[in-house]
Amino acid sequence: MGARLVASVLAVALAASCGSPPTPTPSPSVSSPTGSVSLPSASDSLAPPASPVPAAGHELYGFVPYWEMDDTIAAHLATTPLTTVALFSVSNTSKGAINRSQNGYKRITSQVGGAMIAAAHQRGTRVELVFTSFGASRNTKFFADAALQTATVNSLVALVGMLAIDGVNVDVEGLDIALAPAFGSFVGQLRAAIVAADAGDTVSIAAGAGPTGAAMSVAAVANGVDRVFLMGYDYRTASSAPGASAPIARADDGRSLTWSLDLYAAAGIPPQKLLLGLPLYGNAWPAAGPVIGAPATGKGAVWILRQHLDILTNPAAVPLTDPLEAVDVYFLGSDGSMAAPTAVPSGSAGASPVASPRETTWTAVYVDSPATLATKMGLGESRGYAGAGFWAIGYERGLPSFTDLMTRFVAGGVPPT
Repeated sequence: MGARLVASVLAVALAASCGSPPTPTPSPSVSSPTGSVSLPSASDSLAPPASPVPAAGHELYGFVPYWEMDDTIAAHLATTPLTTVALFSVSNTSKGAINRSQNGYKRITSQVGGAMIAAAHQRGTRVELVFTSFGASRNTKFFADAALQTATVNSLVALVGMLAIDGVNVDVEGLDIALAPAFGSFVGQLRAAIVAADAGDTVSIAAGAGPTGAAMSVAAVANGVDRVFLMGYDYRTASSAPGASAPIARADDGRSLTWSLDLYAAAGIPPQKLLLGLPLYGNAWPAAGPVIGAPATGKGAVWILRQHLDILTNPAAVPLTDPLEAVDVYFLGSDGSMAAPTAVPSGSAGASPVASPRETTWTAVYVDSPATLATKMGLGESRGYAGAGFWAIGYERGLPSFTDLMTRFVAGGVPPT
């Protein structure tokens, strides 16, 4: 069954990621212990099986990373209408104990963490503990060691009980796709232990937006996971070409949110289990000019919302919107300008006597606004998803328009795309 699972998701990925060839080619196959599974050719359609779209849910899941857990985070969460708060994160030692030397454990178990948990429960908000395991080497060792997995499960159950919270989110990144079945078995073992300790607790996973994430999600759903947080971001990063972290579509052949949602649907992952994760951050690049799509002239950097309130709350900072990718783009000039220049005929009264395109250097910031996020949340709604979520809560502090968006979403006010 494991080989068939991997082969079927690989088949979907191949059909999704390859362009149509000029002439049809025979479909390849992948061998497994129980036979061979045919892979569709690149010309096959990725369209999911026709079925009624379930009613969309309006759960709102928010990751709070330990570096945002300061003295003001509890007050911020009190005004943020999350249905689940995910405390990021803890990991395991080589013996399966919780690693108490890491900052995540220290913050979560501190007075600040305790205040967050207590306040969330007073509001009726669920709290999950995020368990992370990052890196191919680490994960290969972990998922080959049944005793280590069992010890880690026992440690997580004990910590959930100590914190008096409501479950665990499993965030494994850097996994070989062949280990997706082993990942699913671990999730199933963890969920059985969590539920045995408290029947009301749950287990969710965070899954990448590509083929490996889809394979992990299929395996986790087969083992009873309650929710899959589809990490619909980092399609572009600071080291890539400029563009949206979460593009709804793209002019090039790159992956997009729509591509990922189609991939997950074709893999048969129930929409009622899915949460569409979106970014509360962007990326900034030195750019060749104040034009959407202008190439970068150097490496970019992550752009955290709350670190740039001076721009985001300044009426003079007027972004353009890329309608295809659904993202706002700010152009910040070396001359202090905060918007792309309006074309003015040379020599006219409105022409700038100081700056010219050759004299001004530009930084292009691609970042989501409440309006572009609403469009993307509506994409999940139109497919009957259980809800949406964000990485990372705290990044939007000082920007109440983002909180307003969340409030509207939970109340069902964001229309489907």
